[in-house]
Amino acid sequence: MIFNSRLMNPLWYGVLVAGLISCTPSSTSGQTKLPVRTITLVGQEDKRIPLQVEVADTDQSRSQGFMYRKNIPDGTGMLFVFDRDQVLTFWMKNTLVPLSIAYISSDGRIIDILDMESQSLKPVVSSRSVRYALEVPQGYFNRVGIQEGDRVLGIAD
Repeated sequence: MIFNSRLMNPLWYGVLVAGLISCTPSSTSGQTKLPVRTITLVGQEDKRIPLQVEVADTDQSRSQGFMYRKNIPDGTGMLFVFDRDQVLTFWMKNTLVPLSIAYISSDGRIIDILDMESQSLKPVVSSRSVRYALEVPQGYFNRVGIQEGDRVLGIAD
């Protein structure tokens, strides 16, 4: 090991660590496999739409979300599960695909549906306390006729 006093400076150490992290393959391609399940969107006149979702129910999986994904097909999404009701805020840092998000109450009612632009750092905030967030490809809720006030079945275990 070669000793270099310049590298012992905390600023240089921070730059070195940040550089190593940014070169780590897992930051872009090492998606952790999340559990997958089918939930059901229930629209007007009891119209039922099945949706395959990855379940993000840990701090790590919720932080990663759909980051670095290049394709999210219609009929799929990600369900973010929280331990308690709270006002939720999402953003699209490092998320390459535009998404729509539904904020969902603990009883499965869709409170808000909002669009989010890829890689935007703009916060997207729920209008009130909710338990779940559901991300799908942008416009999917509209394409299948799901709107605020509709229900989601199969989100609670």
